[in-house]
Amino acid sequence: MWRTLSTAALTALLATLLSPGAARSAPGAPAAYDTPRESRPVHSYADAIRESVWVDTGLDGDADGTADRVAVDVVRPREPAAQGRKIPVIMDASPYYACCGRGNESQKKTYDAQGRPVQFPLYYDNYFVPRGYAYVAVDLAGTNRSTGCVDVGGRSDVRSAKAVVDWLGGRARAYTAPTGGERVRATWTNGRTGMIGKSYDGTVANGVAATGVRNLKTIVPIGAISSWYDYYFAKGAPLFNSGPDGLARAVESPEGRARCGHVKQRLVEGAPRSGDWTPLWTERDHVPDARKVRASVFAVHGAQDLNVRMKHFGQWWQALGEAGMQRKLWLSQAGHVDPFDFRRAHWVRTLHRWFDHELLGYANGVDREPMADIERAPDRWTTDRTWPPRATDTVTLRPAKGAAPGVGTLGTRRGKGTETFTDDRRIGEIAWASAIDVPTSSKAGFTTRPLARDLRLSGSSTVTVTVTPTTPTAHLTAVLADIGPATIRDYAHDDEGITTLPGRSCWGASTPGDSSCFKDTVARTADVDFTVFSRGWADLGHHADPRHGRPLTPGEPVTITLDLAASDHVVPKGHRLALVIGGTDRNLITPPADTPTLTVDLARTAARLPLVGGAKAFATTPHATAPGTSRLDGVAPARPIVPVPGGRTS
Repeated sequence: MWRTLSTAALTALLATLLSPGAARSAPGAPAAYDTPRESRPVHSYADAIRESVWVDTGLDGDADGTADRVAVDVVRPREPAAQGRKIPVIMDASPYYACCGRGNESQKKTYDAQGRPVQFPLYYDNYFVPRGYAYVAVDLAGTNRSTGCVDVGGRSDVRSAKAVVDWLGGRARAYTAPTGGERVRATWTNGRTGMIGKSYDGTVANGVAATGVRNLKTIVPIGAISSWYDYYFAKGAPLFNSGPDGLARAVESPEGRARCGHVKQRLVEGAPRSGDWTPLWTERDHVPDARKVRASVFAVHGAQDLNVRMKHFGQWWQALGEAGMQRKLWLSQAGHVDPFDFRRAHWVRTLHRWFDHELLGYANGVDREPMADIERAPDRWTTDRTWPPRATDTVTLRPAKGAAPGVGTLGTRRGKGTETFTDDRRIGEIAWASAIDVPTSSKAGFTTRPLARDLRLSGSSTVTVTVTPTTPTAHLTAVLADIGPATIRDYAHDDEGITTLPGRSCWGASTPGDSSCFKDTVARTADVDFTVFSRGWADLGHHADPRHGRPLTPGEPVTITLDLAASDHVVPKGHRLALVIGGTDRNLITPPADTPTLTVDLARTAARLPLVGGAKAFATTPHATAPGTSRLDGVAPARPIVPVPGGRTS
């Protein structure tokens, strides 16, 4: 339920709105505060106050005998400070400000000769500071100008950002230098803070919110991790990412590289490539702490994000819903891409209204609008009042044998017999789906008859498989695919569904050192004959205990449930829904030590799918014949995934 104004505040607001002079400015008051509906760009960005402080985290990660301090670069309008008015804060805490940059153009922070901030990456400062917000860019511990060590999602990462929220709320100490210096108080803010960020940055926002910290009013996580284990493993199967120690090396400052070897060693020891759950992962799992969250959540994710996969969004969204939290959602067809680069004008407008409502308390109606915006085709969006829709119900579909080996059917009746395939680490889901109607030795594929009407899947699916391996180690993949022609965002391209243009558009005010103008983008599309829209992986050795693996006994059947990533996909009338079961999904999981042959027991295998409309929605055309072999047309094969959450478009 949305927060409501207190009786006193509501009475004062109504009195203002009903006053004959409500439309006029009070003497000396800037226009940004005239109306409770929209903040306006009335403050000077050129004259804004730009300063740096270092906030004490209370930790000593680099073991140098002094508490770590994180660098906080602040830009805020000068006018409210001069008039004694306190303002809210938009904050992005990141490890990328020096090593890798932010946004589609990989912008980094810059400073003048005296060390004062000049360029703040992205557009948040240019757009929101003139509208009466402060913008705060935080270097996580061990990165850029902060002291301490990077611990990749652990206590230091979260504490780095939480300490800044506490300082803005008057509960922590900051200084004018990384060591020593004079104490600085954030007397210019009312403490109301909203965190935003993509990838690692959004992950930190999730983690800080999960502490239940006061005065954090909203978070906007974009393509963010909810559990670091699920970034590196899927039920024991190692994903195509390096370990957290590799990410620490990529983002840490030179000082951190010299002082933080002991922290990286703990990351190596705590994250064995066995895929077993360790205390390190418990510390980095935010999902169980969703009940502590006080902030509203505006989540954004790419349905085809193969870096920070949709499982992260799905489990976080569900946990927040169970905790009764305020939520809003955008799901795109893109990969690991910021909404500024796939729906720019609408995004900036929506984010503006969201922050106005959550941080300024403006009654602009954003809380009464549909919860979810979902991209159905490139640049074609629909909305839902709630997500998943209330009519969604879990329906069980079962694979069965067909006329040829490995080419079966998918329906409501229990199958009989078995299907057998051999793991081929050279191929994966693209090759499997392209050969859905062809017997191959590397997969078992099952399709429905052509659908009699559109079928929408909305939420998270599971596939339970009983399988007999021939080797002590084996990995398993299950994917859902829409078999039929479509035009989609080309998520498998290096740019993950966008094309960057040479022209620029401007979003806010600029200075010589910090431009508000960014390269425009358009959708990069592909015409395809099938679309893989949900995936899940597992190491069979984790069948008895998802947190601890053990060697398999060749010839002995095991049963395991694969958690498929959340999705929202409409399989159109006339298309077919496909379930593919295979071994190693090339470039997405690493192969096992052995090369197993796997025999699937069809009678003990089932997919449980979230269908909008439930069982009644599943209708196929009687006696329809399946089309010929599907092929991939226009989408490049899946590439190796960047081993850090971010990369060029992070």
